[in-house]
Amino acid sequence: MKLSETAIRRPVFAFVISLLLLVFGLIAWQNLPLRQYPDVTNPQVTVMTNFDGASPEVVELQVTNNIEDQLAGIEGIEFIESNSARGVSRIVITFNERRDLDNAANDVREAVSRVTRTLPDDADTPRVQKRNAVADAILYIVLGSTDMDTLELSDYAERTLKDRLTLVSGVSNVRLLGAQDYVMRVELDPDALNARGLTATDIINNLREENMELRGGNLEGPQRTLQIQVSRDYNTPEEFERLILHAERNNILRLGDVANIYTGPRDTNQLFRSNARNVVGLAIEPISTANPLEVVAAVRQEIEAFRPFLPEGADLGTTYDTSIFIQSAIDEVYLTLGLAMALVVLVIFIFLGSPRATLIPAVTVPVALIAAFIGIYIFGFSINLMTLLALVLAIGLVVDDAIVVLENIHRHLDEGKPPLLAAWVGIREVGFAVIATTTVLIATFVPIIFLEGTVGQFFREYALTLATAVAFSSLIALTLSPVLCSKLLKAHSRGERKRFIHRGLNQLEKGYQRFLAFGLRHRWLALVLLIGALGATGWGFNSLPRAFAPQEDIGSVFVFVRGQEGASAERMRESMQEVEERLMPLLDGPNLNNITLRSPGFSTQGDNSGFLILSLKPWKERPDSAFDMLQEIRRQVADIPDVTIFPRVRSPLGSSGGTPVEFVIGGSSYEEILEWTKIIREAAQENAGLVDLDTDFTQTQPQLRARIDRERAAQLGVSAQRLGETLEVMLGGRSITRFEERGREYDVWLVGQPTALREIEDLGKLQLRSNNSDQLIRLDNLVTFEEIGEAARLPHYNRNRAITLSASLADGYSLGEALDYLDQLATELLPEYAVIDYKGESRQYRTSSAAIEVIFIMALVIVYLVLAAQFESFVHPFVVLLTVPLGLAGAMLGLWWTGETINIYTQLAMIMLIGLSAKNGILIVEFANQLRDQGLEFNAAVIEAARRRLRPILMTATTTLIGTLPLLLASGAGAESRQAIGLVVFSGVGLATIMTLAVVPLTYNLLARNTGSPETVSRKLEEEQRQTYQQEGEA
Repeated sequence: MKLSETAIRRPVFAFVISLLLLVFGLIAWQNLPLRQYPDVTNPQVTVMTNFDGASPEVVELQVTNNIEDQLAGIEGIEFIESNSARGVSRIVITFNERRDLDNAANDVREAVSRVTRTLPDDADTPRVQKRNAVADAILYIVLGSTDMDTLELSDYAERTLKDRLTLVSGVSNVRLLGAQDYVMRVELDPDALNARGLTATDIINNLREENMELRGGNLEGPQRTLQIQVSRDYNTPEEFERLILHAERNNILRLGDVANIYTGPRDTNQLFRSNARNVVGLAIEPISTANPLEVVAAVRQEIEAFRPFLPEGADLGTTYDTSIFIQSAIDEVYLTLGLAMALVVLVIFIFLGSPRATLIPAVTVPVALIAAFIGIYIFGFSINLMTLLALVLAIGLVVDDAIVVLENIHRHLDEGKPPLLAAWVGIREVGFAVIATTTVLIATFVPIIFLEGTVGQFFREYALTLATAVAFSSLIALTLSPVLCSKLLKAHSRGERKRFIHRGLNQLEKGYQRFLAFGLRHRWLALVLLIGALGATGWGFNSLPRAFAPQEDIGSVFVFVRGQEGASAERMRESMQEVEERLMPLLDGPNLNNITLRSPGFSTQGDNSGFLILSLKPWKERPDSAFDMLQEIRRQVADIPDVTIFPRVRSPLGSSGGTPVEFVIGGSSYEEILEWTKIIREAAQENAGLVDLDTDFTQTQPQLRARIDRERAAQLGVSAQRLGETLEVMLGGRSITRFEERGREYDVWLVGQPTALREIEDLGKLQLRSNNSDQLIRLDNLVTFEEIGEAARLPHYNRNRAITLSASLADGYSLGEALDYLDQLATELLPEYAVIDYKGESRQYRTSSAAIEVIFIMALVIVYLVLAAQFESFVHPFVVLLTVPLGLAGAMLGLWWTGETINIYTQLAMIMLIGLSAKNGILIVEFANQLRDQGLEFNAAVIEAARRRLRPILMTATTTLIGTLPLLLASGAGAESRQAIGLVVFSGVGLATIMTLAVVPLTYNLLARNTGSPETVSRKLEEEQRQTYQQEGEA
């Protein structure tokens, strides 16, 4: 090993390399961003098209379908979702991670521009928006006051707080929650309009014509030029009341004669509360590349700086804060890192019984881990839970190299060699093994880099961090470790301290040697063990429950509430407050910190939706988990009438709604799809593992359909546009013009008086002006009204009409079982042409499961080929890789014993087991080859190689197991994912180590008798050259 020989000859060179790695690693660590997870947001583009007054069916047919058809050919689309609601089409295009967001948005704009001319004339131009921010807010700020009402708080937040917080570094957007828009309300009295011969359209025209600020040109004088400005005179309710609508002699008709005018909220439907108190919320959304911890800290600092300037009686606070989970989870991983390091060093001391020897891995391991930050920085990664978790697992791998080198050099010291010579000989013997195991471990992680989709983005940083740490570990083991051994170790140091552990190991070696002698006479034992391991592995893959990711307690519980279709804002407010009242007593318990309420909940779900966020106390301060809270919440709200309530713990990696099961049923007709959905839902209700079953489609939205007598309307000179405008203004309201107050402009909101328009008969009294004769025509002369129940929203998924069946999972029931069950129902109960798909976490599970299995096979093939190249044999790597089923069998037994699922974390750990299981086999096979090269008889070489490698194998396995214990026993934030990986590594390495000691020597004896070492061909070539030269010399 040239590098090791150079390091031993020039120890300062080895120290300098390690110091440089240490310095650059620390510099990289200081400059790395900090995040919860790697940036896994797929590029997303939204197309919004307003089509005022159009029904969902018209919006779907004339807008959504046309745009979706044009979008279909764009490259790199992962999936398309759309909703057609009254007056609006919303299409969300999600691209794969390889697409650049700007280029994807340009492609969407180009496609939309081609279809714009085919859209209805009354439809607005589609708006294309890029998704630059993380979808969810990371912090809710609440503004409350004892002296200000919601409208005043809203205006203050809009004018003062929002702009200031938007300027904070890393903040993409600040959304107001529960805010009321400050407007000049002009509430038209239909009876007063009728009595004075006016229509809503007349008022619209008068407001637009009179309330304008115009330039009147310039007055050019001999000395100066004056600009003439026609001022806008209407800025207060009193001034708007004096606005003249009609003047004839002494008879002046003013706006105040037909309308009630005052400043107030545009609407009062928005509700945002914190602990049963009406407040205004500000949701902080970060940019996707920002450090959420830094963003929250900066926002909190800004809040504190602003607090002294708040109006009297006002106060600022925070409720929902995701940085608490992120910081707690990262702190827990740092703690795990420290514990693992301390335990590993302790184990090494117990095995070697020498403080000097223990000091060597205690120095080399931190250097390798710190050097790994250089790779993280070069690859453009961040410090996050995945990279830190990789470093925790790297401890066991990094220390292996140091142990292999240290133990072998220590053995030569025991044989009487001086330290420098022992280091020289020892590193030459194991240098190839160190490089081989390092190469195998790196090769194990290479396929993960090619894993696509969200899971690929997520685990790429994990894999490359581990590979970087292992690579630096190998470099340090081949340079710094032998130098430290030559400087710190003393000859015969072990003989001076006869400890119990060493006597035990000596006895263990003798017993192991006797077992090998017996095993070589009964080589079928290896076959029995392999068949048993393969059987356990196959049973586990086919029988164990599967999920996308472990359920994690993120420190909050979401309670989603949906009222009946068509429920009024007032009724929904009452229902939401009743849910809140039922849950408020939980604040007196040991688990809960805050209850935040918002209604309506989501713009895509309508006014009959809402949700509550229950923010829990820190993990160590509460006795119950978030999942325990779910059961209590269900009991508290079980009998609330007229609403459906779904308490959920959101997954950090799944859908934003927190529902693991999202089963999509598609087809050509909503009536048919709805019937299919009912069939599946009724059958699924018999499955106790599926709870909170729900769909995103109903046909019970109460609607009032206006049927226009087109022929009569044309005869009377009334257009459909004029009719729709009148209904929109009188019932929904419209912003007509602007007014100024305190240096800002606000909308003038024209609307009918709510108390005057309660029944269908009231609509019939509304009047419209004829374009032909200027006469007034009652609405009921042109329109008949019919009350119907229709769908409020028409969803599409991947351009198909589709309905999504969602559900939560009961304890002990996995996502894989749920989806397999629903797939089976669809196969049995639905026609073949029904389209089945998945959304959210269900989609991620389906796409990731197959991909990870392919990656596992790729890793096996790559490792095999790498080993074949290193061993110069196709047999030796096969012997080594027979250890992989042993590790997998241990992993399956561990998952079965604990009830854990096969998920992306456990599958990732299983890929790791390829390298972890194989490295022990490499040590035995490589040393057996060396002994055979030295002329030792085949069976004797096998037994001696296995005996001599017993101690380093036991030491490396023990350090790996002990280093994994902090993961296995993790608690607190993010513990579930750490436990999943720790469980697989612990149980897999444990069983693989025990069985490898038997399987590898026996199968090597069985299969490798007629093989040679990597030097065989070289020695043969040298021998043939020697003979040729000898013959030529004799001639």
